[in-house]
Amino acid sequence: MIASMTTATGGFRHEIAGASVAALAKQYGTPIYVYDAETIRRRCRDLAAWDTVRFAQKACSNLAVLDLIRREGVLVDAVSTGEIHRALAAGYPAHAAHQPGPDGLPPAQPIVYTADIFDRDSLEAVVKHGIHVNCGSADMLEQLAERMPGADVTLRVNPGFGHGHSQKTNTGGEGSKHGIWHEEIPDVLRRAEWAGLAVSGLHMHIGSGTDLVHLAEVAEALERVAIEVGRSLTMVSAGGGLPVPYKPGEVHADLSGYFTLWDATRKRLEDRFGHRIRLEIEPGRYLTAESGSVITEVRAIKTQGARKYLLVDAGFNTLARPVLYGSYHPMSLCPQDAAPRGAAEEVAVGGPLCESGDIFTQTDGGFVATRSLPAAAVGDLLVIEIAGAYGFVMASNYNSKPLPAEVLIDGTAHRLVRARQTPEDLVRGECV
Repeated sequence: MIASMTTATGGFRHEIAGASVAALAKQYGTPIYVYDAETIRRRCRDLAAWDTVRFAQKACSNLAVLDLIRREGVLVDAVSTGEIHRALAAGYPAHAAHQPGPDGLPPAQPIVYTADIFDRDSLEAVVKHGIHVNCGSADMLEQLAERMPGADVTLRVNPGFGHGHSQKTNTGGEGSKHGIWHEEIPDVLRRAEWAGLAVSGLHMHIGSGTDLVHLAEVAEALERVAIEVGRSLTMVSAGGGLPVPYKPGEVHADLSGYFTLWDATRKRLEDRFGHRIRLEIEPGRYLTAESGSVITEVRAIKTQGARKYLLVDAGFNTLARPVLYGSYHPMSLCPQDAAPRGAAEEVAVGGPLCESGDIFTQTDGGFVATRSLPAAAVGDLLVIEIAGAYGFVMASNYNSKPLPAEVLIDGTAHRLVRARQTPEDLVRGECV
């Protein structure tokens, strides 16, 4: 599927998924995260050709979102004890039955713990619930075998190259801590055999927000490693990193072509090993990014020399991607009234934090940029779009700001799925 991005960026926006922006702000306050359930469903269904779609919940881990995704038949990845707990709370069973499904494929584990280490709590949770593990370091093998002898494991392999929308999201190559180095696989397989573990899965992920040209290179690298692992393999994972269009003119990727590439890889391995192999993909941002928006209120407008600033009540404590990566998010204005507005103007958009880096319109490296927006007034609402991935999950209490509320729009209804933090919440657990 190839589809152009549609957005009201740079203009006016009065509704999100049919719900009034002004009414949402009035009922739930600002800043606020709003998610469109139907957009999430649509993105889940985009990937229906794959045997298993496994959501990287670190992109958006609200329980209501996880429940929605679970109901679409999407399984889940967990990278911490907390994410294991979230998956269980959202209704995922801890592990699958051992027998193959009616299609002859090996069972897919509902929850997979993926990490480069076991901290002590995560190892306890994996053992307690019988969670399948995707090992990103060889030392995890012995640690798991001591507690779960005879377990099946997946290996996360660093293929020696990586690519992402930012160097900070590149998860392959020498500059990345992630995965087992591809040249060490023979030794790691010996260690797994010595520990009494069976390597049943193989996983590669080179970066978040990369392009399909680089993602396609993973298939060739994984096939080489799969041949080294041998017939114990029953699952291969293409990882995640599917690109999402943020900027005007960007389009969705050719998912059909991408699946065809991986399906051919899978079939060659099936011919070599003589049994069925489950083909998995692990999207994060692809499933939720476009569903999410931040609604924030314009609280001040000022000019610094030749540059005009809109200052809103959301900051990088609310949405950190611009300050971390120089990420671009489309923006639209929802006026508070029907008063005539002037022509669009170039403005920088910033937040309330006591930090010069608290700017939503900045480039990689922290350079302040501007965006063309309709003339704004104090009290107007600004909608920061495509904020449903790595948005709320990276929010913080910096400057002792409370975490925002989250709202899910589903059809003609909307509901609060996370309450805004209170001042009492901010100091809960502290003492003098």
